[in-house]
Amino acid sequence: MPAAASAPSSLLVVDDEPDLLTLYELTLRKSGHQVAAASDLAQARALLATQRFDALITDMRLPDGLGLELVHELTQAGRPEKTIVVTAYGSADNAVEALKAGAFDYLTKPVAPAQLRASVANALQAARPPCSVAQSSSSANPAAGAAALQQLVGRSPAMQALRERVLRVARSMAPVLVLGESGTGKELVARALHQCSHRFDGPFVAVNCGAIPDTLLEAEFFGVRKGAYTGASAHREGYLQAARGGTLFLDEIGDLPLPMQVKLLRAVQERRVRSLGATDDEATDVRLVSATHLDLERAVAAGRFRQDLYYRLNVIDLHLPPLRERLEDLPALAQALLQRLSERNGNPEPPVLSPAALARLAQHPFPGNVRELENLLERALALHPGPMLDAEAIWTPPPAAQRAWPGASNGHAADFSPTLPPADGGPAPAPDEHAPTREQLLAWLNLHRWNQSRAARQLGWTLAKLRYWMQRHGLADTAPHA
Repeated sequence: MPAAASAPSSLLVVDDEPDLLTLYELTLRKSGHQVAAASDLAQARALLATQRFDALITDMRLPDGLGLELVHELTQAGRPEKTIVVTAYGSADNAVEALKAGAFDYLTKPVAPAQLRASVANALQAARPPCSVAQSSSSANPAAGAAALQQLVGRSPAMQALRERVLRVARSMAPVLVLGESGTGKELVARALHQCSHRFDGPFVAVNCGAIPDTLLEAEFFGVRKGAYTGASAHREGYLQAARGGTLFLDEIGDLPLPMQVKLLRAVQERRVRSLGATDDEATDVRLVSATHLDLERAVAAGRFRQDLYYRLNVIDLHLPPLRERLEDLPALAQALLQRLSERNGNPEPPVLSPAALARLAQHPFPGNVRELENLLERALALHPGPMLDAEAIWTPPPAAQRAWPGASNGHAADFSPTLPPADGGPAPAPDEHAPTREQLLAWLNLHRWNQSRAARQLGWTLAKLRYWMQRHGLADTAPHA
């Protein structure tokens, strides 16, 4: 016997322009939906009072008020309808306000039928939450979501609240800004957001904004058409196209240069991109998650980050606490890391930390957070591969390496972003007052055994920044050779 066909979704469309209302109705009915129409708030409220809908699509400006009022009313009443707000071209403030009010998504006029269908499909799919904190691993997607949440190890109040917030935030299209010191696990949060969202079966594309040369940024983000420049022998997608239908994670967004921030802002606002060498824009459908260890408000005030882009990225923020503020999670976190490291080394049974070893770890301030803890445990495993790791197996860095650079607001060295020399090879500018001293930089390099990539990563710097300051302090030629 064939399976019964699922009931068509019921949609309410609100717009005071008859031509647009007719276009929306026809587009959605062709996709198999049942559509009710209203031309103002009063008619919409009357329909909402008598029946339930799966989704609501409303224009922002209506004859008797703002469509945003419907979003507020549905949210306050706990109604299940997902809301999509249609805003005028360039009305960035309205779009951000709608998302913060609880709207699932927004569209900018003129709305293409394909965009409308895609947004409605996303909203209907998001009405079915894919995972929960206590979800079993019996089915494919709930298992992926639950596994992603379990990577956020810890039972401290801060971590429990973070997991719950990830679940709530995952169900919308609102951009998310993940804030936290370097090494706290911002990419793990981004992956959990993706796996717990309705876009779980789409791609997850992670981009380190500080690791891309300035000259390649536009091509990497927006793609390249064949013949756009010498050597462009084929069409190549950018990150915004590769993440279509999924999540684009922009790590260290604060490292983007200002010219690229302008271009990214346009893509975020209009949800359209133009590849290098192309003459037409193409629609892009991505959920945007950004992360940074920097204080972006301070960067905006200093003119290093665009205020309008910050406003668009920071619709919802998630704060990751540093490890030193959740030491009650240290035993579970250390054991989870030992399990992962042991499996990586082919050892099914991970060692156990003794109470003395845990006590020694708890006395360390962990300026590098969870990433530093992993490095310390990896060293302990390599040198003391016993069933029990005691205090002597735990090596902690000297005090000189633990001190943050002057001027760090939260005790974390990575808050400092040094000024790089000009690209034309001219004289380097005077260093910032928060520049690291030679002693601090040397201690940090010794801490990581002169592994420059690891030292830069834990500082939250690009490799170019680290090498610049090594050059300034005469350390570039003093690295020990194997």
